[in-house]
Formats: sequence, structure tokens, C-alpha cells
Amino acid sequence: MGQYSMVIDLNKCSGCGACALACKTENNTQDRRDGQSFNWADYQHEEKGTFPNIDYVSRPVLCNHCSDAACINVCPETPKAMFKTKNGATLFNEKRCIGCARCQKACPYSKKEVKQGEWSVISMNDEDEKVYPEYRKKKALIKGCTSSGAEVAKKAGVTPPMKTKYTHPDFTAARRAGVIEKCTFCHHRVENGMEPYCVVSCPSGARTFGDATKSSSKVAKLLKKYKASVLKPEEKTVPNVHYIRSFKAKS
Repeated sequence: MGQYSMVIDLNKCSGCGACALACKTENNTQDRRDGQSFNWADYQHEEKGTFPNIDYVSRPVLCNHCSDAACINVCPETPKAMFKTKNGATLFNEKRCIGCARCQKACPYSKKEVKQGEWSVISMNDEDEKVYPEYRKKKALIKGCTSSGAEVAKKAGVTPPMKTKYTHPDFTAARRAGVIEKCTFCHHRVENGMEPYCVVSCPSGARTFGDATKSSSKVAKLLKKYKASVLKPEEKTVPNVHYIRSFKAKS
């Protein structure tokens, strides 16, 4: 037994968005549509103070893989569609999910409808729309200049055409309509000895992943060295995504 955790160093994070793009690339998440976000890795932006004394924070956000996860507590299925692994990651089982969205509504870090400046943690693949609709359209974006989404997908032989293929016992590389989806700490990579793709892709090394219960891990050492914070501690969900330092902090 252990506890997979992530530490994000805000003093190193430049807000470049590489982690968000890496997540979309690795996990084949859909493009955003009105009222719905499919970004498993997103950002929370904050401005404090009065000009010229203003502090600005660009904070990466993702599923917190809470130790007392509200999403698991409300899942009506037996066995649960949202569940914990032996290493403390919160995963979803695509086959058991009935699309009730109770987990999304219960999660204090997720919003059912995502507006400008907000972020989502748990996303719902709409039942009334086909998955990856932009790659099913036969009309060219620019007539006589570009191919249609459907033509690109056909020539690539897969939808979406840039699909990263992997296998996992609980979820597919591209989820079907009518089910929820969220960050898995790239469980398909971690179980094969690799790090989450957002960690690998961060150009400033702001993200660290590992087992917080092992004193020898980089995560445990960072949590011991710095005073860490979590999002919405008042919710008492015990998040396992920790933030250390700040943009203004000295190394």
C-alpha cells in the first residue's frame, strides 16, 4: 500500500501550458465545446491586490486523487465505477460507469458547466453527441483549402487521427459517449515504470510524482522540505496534489 502524490512547485511553474497540451496528447481528450471542458490538466488563475501592487498566480490544477474522495462516496454502482487503486490513485472504470454524473456534481473541485476562468476536473462525454464530433464532420473548415475532419481521420485510419494507443483494464485510450473521464495520474504509464506525461513534459521541472509514503521518494523529500498547501482544505477530502513555494519565493 502507498499513496501516489504530485507536488507542483509554483516557483518553477511559468504557466506555459505544456502540461495541459501533454495531457491532451497522451490521453486523447476531446476539444472543448460550449459548456464543457475536456482538459484533465487545467489552470486556475488568480489576481490579488491593487495596481501597481498586484500578485498574479497561474496554478495548474488536475484531479486531486483525494484520500477521502467525494466522487467515490457518491458513486451508486457496486462495485464502484469510481474507485481507489492500491497506491491511492482515484480511477474510473468505463464499463461500470452509468453516466449519472453524481461524481462530477459531488467533486468540490469540479464544475458541471465550465465558463471562462473556471476549470473542470471530471468531464462528462455527452450522450447526445458523437465522440470527437470535429473529426466526423465532412465539411472542410476552409473550402478548397483544407481537408475535412472526417477525411483526416479516414486517412489516419483512427479517430482521433493523433490518437495515442494504450491498453488499460479499466478505461480505453479514447472513451465512449455517456461516461465520465478524468486525470488518472497516467496510470497506464505509471504501472509500466514511467512517469505521468505532464511530469515528463514540464520544461521547468515544476512537477514531481511519486509515493509520498516512501521517505526516499522525491515527493516525500519535497513535502518535508517545504510547507505545502492544497486546494480547498476546508472540504476535508485530503487531496494528494500539493503546491509548494510561490512565484515570488527565492530558491
